[in-house]
Amino acid sequence: MSGQSYRARWAGADYEAAAELIDGLPWMRLYGSAPADGFTQVATGRFVRAVPAAECAAVWHVTTNCEWHGAPFLVHTTRETDLLLEYTGGDALRAVALGLERIERGVYRVWVKRHEVAALTEKVVMIVSN
Repeated sequence: MSGQSYRARWAGADYEAAAELIDGLPWMRLYGSAPADGFTQVATGRFVRAVPAAECAAVWHVTTNCEWHGAPFLVHTTRETDLLLEYTGGDALRAVALGLERIERGVYRVWVKRHEVAALTEKVVMIVSN
């Protein structure tokens, strides 16, 4: 699980993905865990291939949301059994009362154990569907 990510369907398979512009056109960097035709190994068990977004059957953006102590959060990133949560409740006084770290104006975060959160859900927004 990652907090925010792109995913893409290309050549009949779904991949973790990252969006980028190349010569003004959208491309998707596809990431796989096994060798595949046209993919380059970038780390042990990590392979990448860039393809034009137009060649993808679908591209979607995923955010992971949850509740902690009854308040709404976005899962910003993960680390083993911990989650970095970013408060989405919009109430600075509540954020302070929860003991959150102020990162910048209006942005509050906290590291918590995965088992401490409730209502862990993914929100999927379709960007491209060919």
